[in-house]
Amino acid sequence: MRSIFRHRLLGVYEERVTIWNAGSIDEAIKRAEMEAVEYYSDLDEVEYVRFSEAYAFDGVPEDGAEVFSLMRESKRPPEEYVRRFFATDDERTGSL
Repeated sequence: MRSIFRHRLLGVYEERVTIWNAGSIDEAIKRAEMEAVEYYSDLDEVEYVRFSEAYAFDGVPEDGAEVFSLMRESKRPPEEYVRRFFATDDERTGSL
């Protein structure tokens, strides 16, 4: 499950990806949303923006298992696509 949180004091949004072992995707979503509420309730000035995406897979995750996938239609060339959706220069990431 991929969920979005807003940290008001920091001025950032956080994307969290969690894994849930459940009998159905509906059960996984329900459990993940309950955990999301618990997660942000323990943090000051953080809100769950009520946006989540789920991805169902079979079996147990092993090395290299795909645990999330999202397809988006776009006519942007690769570099522009990455800059628009993933590397906007507003991310708080380290560098290698």
